[in-house]
Amino acid sequence: MEKDLRNALEVLRSGGLILYPTDTVWGIGCDATREDSVERIYRLKQRAEKQSMLILVDTIDRIYSYVDPVPEIAVDLMEIADKPLTIVFSGARNLASNLVAHDGSIGIRVCRDPFCLELIKRFRKPVVSTSANLHGEPPPSCFAEIGKPVLQGVDYTVTWRQDDITRATPSDIIRIGPGGEVKILRKS
Repeated sequence: MEKDLRNALEVLRSGGLILYPTDTVWGIGCDATREDSVERIYRLKQRAEKQSMLILVDTIDRIYSYVDPVPEIAVDLMEIADKPLTIVFSGARNLASNLVAHDGSIGIRVCRDPFCLELIKRFRKPVVSTSANLHGEPPPSCFAEIGKPVLQGVDYTVTWRQDDITRATPSDIIRIGPGGEVKILRKS
């Protein structure tokens, strides 16, 4: 895992794209603060920029650097969630502008995967996470399902967990308004 971490960090710091396992499905990632890197993901996935992507952070406290305000209910839900939970917040900030949705929102998940946690902790910035598939195709539930265009379109592919055939599912997604209103967007 250490070699993967070093290589992935080098690619992220240089503005490149990585293919990596998350606590849900395999993802394509980059530095969430670099517009040029985010643009590369949109082009690779053949996806319109109006369809925002989410970011992964290593701790709940880190969310406060990228969203204002952070409703208290969001923190409560993240602390009690028993499976991966992505929350869409209003008031995104300090992120690449082409990553933030047109309404100023951003989806954020506190990652639980040991590789991701260590990667984000060492990187000290959020990492974009979008499923490792082209737009319109189903997300891969394991590494073996990732298509050639994605494999060839990234700068580094993490070897950690490539042989894991456990079928992964995307996270639940909820939106929390600035006043604490909760809306379920996706239940897995």
